[in-house]
Amino acid sequence: MNSLAKRAGILFTRPSAALGSVNWELQQWRGIRVKVRNNNLDQALTLLQRKMQSSGIERLIKNEQTHHIKNSEKRVLAKKNLERKIRGQDLARKLKAILVKKVRGL
Repeated sequence: MNSLAKRAGILFTRPSAALGSVNWELQQWRGIRVKVRNNNLDQALTLLQRKMQSSGIERLIKNEQTHHIKNSEKRVLAKKNLERKIRGQDLARKLKAILVKKVRGL
């Protein structure tokens, strides 16, 4: 009840800024909902997937552990993640060098 009173107080003090935060909190509480219009299920599924990607729920579901991971598997995954991170940093460094040369006209 107290949180409801706080939300109502926010609505009356700052209506423009508060509506966005209350709407976001309400959507997080309810979950993601999509309306199916004109029996177009494909469009609704596409919209649902886009909303899930933007909110980060898809990433949480994908990374959720459903079983125990052995320490050896954790080490392998950590090593792969580190290698991927290093490759990305190398690529970023190379692209930056190329762009600097291009800007300087070399």
